[in-house]
Parts: sequence; C-alpha cells; structure tokens
Amino acid sequence: MARSSITMKWVSMFMLLLLPHFTLTTKADDGLVGNGDFEASPSNGFPSEALVESPTEIPSWKSNGTVELVESGQKQGGMILIVPQGRHAVRLGNDAEISQEFPVEKGSVYSVTFCAARTCAQLESLNVSVPPASQTIDLQTLYNVQGWNPYAVSFNADSDSFRLVFKNPGMEDDPTCGPIIDNIAIKKLFTPDKPKDNAVVNGDMEEGPWMFRNTSLGVLLPTNLDEETSSLPGWIVESNRAIRYIDSDHFAVPGGKRAIELLSGKEGIISQMVETKPDKDYSLTFSLGHADDKCKEPLAVMAFAGDQAQNIHYTPNSNSTFQTANLNFTAKADRTRIAFYSIYYNTRSDDMSSLCGPVVDDVRVWFAAATSLSKFALSRLSLLIFGLLWLLL
Repeated sequence: MARSSITMKWVSMFMLLLLPHFTLTTKADDGLVGNGDFEASPSNGFPSEALVESPTEIPSWKSNGTVELVESGQKQGGMILIVPQGRHAVRLGNDAEISQEFPVEKGSVYSVTFCAARTCAQLESLNVSVPPASQTIDLQTLYNVQGWNPYAVSFNADSDSFRLVFKNPGMEDDPTCGPIIDNIAIKKLFTPDKPKDNAVVNGDMEEGPWMFRNTSLGVLLPTNLDEETSSLPGWIVESNRAIRYIDSDHFAVPGGKRAIELLSGKEGIISQMVETKPDKDYSLTFSLGHADDKCKEPLAVMAFAGDQAQNIHYTPNSNSTFQTANLNFTAKADRTRIAFYSIYYNTRSDDMSSLCGPVVDDVRVWFAAATSLSKFALSRLSLLIFGLLWLLL
C-alpha cells in the first residue's frame, strides 16, 4: 500500500513537470482562430454604436485605433453595414488594427481565410500580415452582389508563434470608414507529393486554404507570386485580380472535392513551373468545366505550356459539366511554365454582375512519348494474342 502511494506521488510529479511542456507545444488547430467569428461577448456586452477603445474589449484580440464591433442590420447614415456571417463582425477605421498571437509549427506554411466587405471608403483595402511578411488585399473589385467575399493569404512560420495582424491602411475624412472583417480561420498547408507520371504539383487542386462549409462563395486567392507560400501549394496567382477556389459542396467540380474557377479574363492568371527535360515532347492535359453557378457562356481558357498556347472552348458532350483538353509541347529547358486564364469576362445570368468563369482541374504534364509507347506496346500485345489464338485454332 505504501509502495503504491509512493508510485502515485512520483507519477503526479512527473505529470506536473510534463504538463507545461505540452501546453507550450500545442499548435493552432485548423479552423477558426480564437473568437474568429467575433460572436464572443465582451465583458461589458456588445456595443450598439460605441467605439471599442480598450485593446481587451474584443475577446481574444488586441486592438489599436478606431475598431468597432458592428451588428447585422446596423446602419451608418443611409447605408446598412454588411456582416458576412452570423450576427457580429469588426470594422477597422483609419489606420486601425486588430491582432492575435497563437502557437504554430516553425517552418510550416499556413493559410489564413477570412471574410471581408467594403463600407464607405473610396479606395478600400486591407493589409494582412504576420510581421515582417504582409499582403495588401484590394477590396475595390466586387466579385458578387452580396458585397463580401472570403479571401485566403498564406505565410511561412519563421518561429513557433504567429502574430496575425489585420490593418486598415487607409486615411479617410470619416475615421469610421473602413473594411469589415469576419470569420477568420487558419489551416496548415501540405505540399502534395508529385505523382510519378505527372510533373504538376497539386494538379488536382485538392490541397488549399480553409473553406467554410456554410459559405457558398468559394475562396478568392489574390495575387501571390511566391510559390513557396501559396495558399494553393504548387501554384501562383500572377495577375492583379483574384481567382476562385471552389468546392464540390457548392459547385460542379470535375474531379475530387476542389477545383479552380478563373475570373476576370486576362486579369486572373494561375501558373506553375514544372520540371521537364529539354527537347523532350510533353502533353499538358486538364479538365475544363462549368461550375454550375449560372455562369453565362461562352466559356473558354487560354492554356500555355512553354512557348505553346492554345485557345480552348468549353464544349462538353451530353449532360457532362466538364471535358478533357490537351496541349502538346516540346520542352526548351529543365523547367517549363504552364498557365491558364479565362478568355472572356463572364458574369452570372441571374444577377448580371457576379464574376464567374471556366473551371480548371486535374492538370497533368507527362512525356508525350510515353503515351505513344504505351499504344505501341498495346498494339504488339494484341498481335501476339491474335497469333496465339490463330495457332490454337
């Protein structure tokens, strides 16, 4: 009995020593950050119109400057403020910011998804940063009639903690004018292994930013020229307008659960540098589809592979929402750029203003000779089988 008591004491002391270590090494889970939807009530309750001046007034967040908790249906002059999801959101006034710090895994890439809406500023933007890295999102383009959109940006974890900052860089005559943000979530990204028969990384688009199941707008991926910290691993958005990351829960997707919808014509380009061997023949194939989101046709993409380019129109057979497209090319170097953009500026037929476009998925690049070799081998096998059957008969 005495021995058992001593053992329990040692176990208790051991656990007490380990507990702080476990607490310090807990990483941020995929999904909403602390009070990422701003629905947690402040200690003094939700204000109706009062400005939040205390940095601890919004649970889990630190604030600086004119930061206001707004409610769905709240008016400012003759304008009704847009709250993307739920009942509450945060508006950032002139040079105002909110921030939150949480543990992450050093060396990993994290994507931050958030919803943002404009208010009354003429030139409205939002700076998202994990200092010293930062990215400014232009909110002037309205991609749909709802007035808000989910966006995703990505950052590399240079240490074991993130200080995530949202800041309004604008300076307006009305200090309360500024972007509204809501539903802030984080996801640790993984770069998929490159298939043996495909030079494209993440060609099926399955690895990407966090997506909210109750949001049917997809996630906008703004310009990001650093493929090492892309919200869509392997790919970069090299234009000044966003592309849309879509899911099979709300859109028609050619394969799997995720795909890309190209918006804004030449202003929405997605690309990747793939490994090739000089002077070798390759084939670029991909699925070209319709998102089933009432996007007006015609739909078409311009596909690039090295020095080759091809205009491909969406012309599916029967009731299919996608088709397989092909572009042959000869590699000139050990890395070849493949890229896609929408030829047309498409909008939805039901509201005539929400931006949409063709869907690209299941992108592959492989030796064109491998296809010919397979056909040759299959032909030889057929002849062999035919010969054996002739001998048996």
